[in-house]
Order: sequence, then structure tokens, then C-alpha cells
Amino acid sequence: MPKLPMDILKRRVSQELALAKRKLNHIIAIEGGEIEDFPISLMVTLISTPGPVWRKNLLSHKNTHQFRVTITDSYPYEKPIVKWESEIFHPNVKIPEDGGDLCTRLLSGWGFQSNLLSFIKGIESLLTNPNPKSPWGTDSCTTAAQYFNTHEYETPSVGAVDTGPRIVR
Repeated sequence: MPKLPMDILKRRVSQELALAKRKLNHIIAIEGGEIEDFPISLMVTLISTPGPVWRKNLLSHKNTHQFRVTITDSYPYEKPIVKWESEIFHPNVKIPEDGGDLCTRLLSGWGFQSNLLSFIKGIESLLTNPNPKSPWGTDSCTTAAQYFNTHEYETPSVGAVDTGPRIVR
């Protein structure tokens, strides 16, 4: 696999992270190591980003979500490794106990021109637009798919306060 020279790779990742912080519609907080040695691991916290959770046998919404992005020295030729780390009820996102994988075309279609900004925007869109026709094969994902195949999913407005459990028909 081809690799960028280390100084160019560090500069590209730094610029992509700075662009993501400036351009995203939602606030994100990125924690993690310095961009010195690869692989680097970044914790991304999406704030004011509604996404479905299952609480007390009812659909709820949570507005803060976390996932870890690991970038290797083969980036951008190699896609980042992404693991979901927070509570979720979604056919296309495995819960952390099942590995936290994301089912998204953004990763399967990853290429040199791909970047972190468009990827994180894609995750925001995935949260509010579950695709129950293409779930992961885990119990939690197939249960979410069954639910969303029979119930319309209405996302709260961006920036709304967590509503707690509610029934969505």
C-alpha cells in the first residue's frame, strides 16, 4: 500500500481536523494524542446531534455520541478505523459490546480524495437516517431494523434537549 511522506501526512491530518472543527454544523470535540506518531487515536464527540437510543422499552433520543477514529500511517490510502463508543439503537451501527462497527458507504467507498470532514458529516446523517433495509447481523441491529421497518423515525430538531422515552408511531 502506498504511503504519504510523514511530514505531508501529519500536515494533511492536522488540516482535516481543523477543517472539521470549523465546518461542521454540529459541535465536535476531538481528544487524543498528538499528531506525531501513527497510528493516532481520536475520540470524536458529536454534540447536539440527535440519534436513536432504546430506554425502558421505548425509543428515545440522545444528542451526544462518541466514536473513536484510528488513523494509520497508510492514511488516506487506507480508510480510518472507526468504533462506536456510546449508547445507540440503530440498524447500521453496532453497539460497543458488539464491536462498535459502522455500516456506511463512506468507509467502503473510501479513497485518497476522502476526508474526515465528509466522513463525520456522513455519520451525522447516518444517525438521523437509519437504513433498516441493510442492518448488521447482530441482535441489537436486527431488532432496531425490525423496529424502524414498522415505525417511522422522526428525529428531534437539531440542538433539541434529550426528550427521554417516547413512542414514535
